[in-house]
Amino acid sequence: MPEPTTLPAGKPADGLRNRHIAMIALGGTIGAGLFVGSGAAIAATGPAVLLAFLLVGFLVILVMRMLGEMVVADPGRGSFVEYIRAAHGDKVGFTAGWLYWFFWVVVLGSEAIAGAILLQDWVHLPVWLLSIVLILILKLINFAAPRVFGECEFWLSAIKVFSIIAFIAVSLLYAAHVFGPGVSVKENLLGHGGLFPHGIVALLSIIPTILFTMMGSEIATVAAAESPEPGKNVARVTRSLGRRITLFYVAAVGMILIVVPWTNIVAGKSPFVAAMDVMGVPGAGLLMRIVVLSAILSCLNSAMYITSRILTELAAQGDAPAFLARSSAAVVPRKAIIVSSVAGTLVAFSSILAPGTIFAFLLSCSGGVILLIYSLIVTSYIVTRRAARQAGTEAENYTLPLFPLCNYLTLAGVVLVFVAMLLNPSERMTALATMGSTVVCYLMAVYFATNNKKAG
Repeated sequence: MPEPTTLPAGKPADGLRNRHIAMIALGGTIGAGLFVGSGAAIAATGPAVLLAFLLVGFLVILVMRMLGEMVVADPGRGSFVEYIRAAHGDKVGFTAGWLYWFFWVVVLGSEAIAGAILLQDWVHLPVWLLSIVLILILKLINFAAPRVFGECEFWLSAIKVFSIIAFIAVSLLYAAHVFGPGVSVKENLLGHGGLFPHGIVALLSIIPTILFTMMGSEIATVAAAESPEPGKNVARVTRSLGRRITLFYVAAVGMILIVVPWTNIVAGKSPFVAAMDVMGVPGAGLLMRIVVLSAILSCLNSAMYITSRILTELAAQGDAPAFLARSSAAVVPRKAIIVSSVAGTLVAFSSILAPGTIFAFLLSCSGGVILLIYSLIVTSYIVTRRAARQAGTEAENYTLPLFPLCNYLTLAGVVLVFVAMLLNPSERMTALATMGSTVVCYLMAVYFATNNKKAG
């Protein structure tokens, strides 16, 4: 296993704090996909969507547990990409790093457009100009010390978390007939075709969509590396993050299904607004627009952060131009932030100028990357734990039960999601395009490795 090639130890005084890490971990995964995108999942699946959220949540819990144990057992390497590199070699590390960077650059551009469209009702400027302004603002925030990024992310995430908690509390009071006319829970859950109105196939086909709404947990492990106690923070985050995310998603979607018959949920519109309208919450539409905007800004902030850190790691390994590398952990990677923000701006412009061609192609190529990343985290865990067993350090560092059966079952779950994408006509092109982009990226890794060897 190769030795770590990370930056010098020692965290800057203006690094991330424990509360920043905790909120980045929780709020970074809760985005517009829950507040708006969950409507499509509910409409396509019915009450069975709760089972789909539980299955995906369990998958996230296992993957985060594996990642956390690898980081705690071998601290100081950097992001999860470096643990993949240590387990599978430089070529796979190159592929994982660049694909993950590409994935979040596409997210950066698409979320900038989504935020601009939302703002246009309040600020009457062209969408392209608003998207540039949003990217510039988030770039300036990331230009500052990591603590500034953490503080902004803390409050943006706090808005989302508080909104979900408040929604669940109000919905419980409504369902308990504390206010309003009340609701028939049994009728809403079972009276419109039962728990599986569209069958098991619909349940499996919606799992990829749900997985993409719950992604982003791995960002917290990268952020923890810039905190005073990275090992402890990673351990704390990975032990509880998956459970908390699953609880938030299942509880929120469950209350929607209790308050509103699933047949009244319309794809593309926020199911939270539909539920709040039924309960008579004043200003539901405006409140949700504010929450969704905070979710978009939070996603933009995280995307800018993670792309810059991944890019600097690639540069440190010789997989990206050397000028992008950081000289120390205290230095904010401004050059990497600029490169990522320019790339995100180009993606945003492609969604305006060529939404059905270039932008659609970029979305397809990046759509399944998270599945590849999760698969590599699982296989990296298998490799590193077996190496620890041979070295006699397994007992003190690794505690995931039923090894390696649990890992193979997790990997099978990820493969099942990918197969579901291939079987679903609306997701098939994304799966195929992701496979193609992975092959191209790996061939580039082989090419650069061969050239470097010749040059050496």
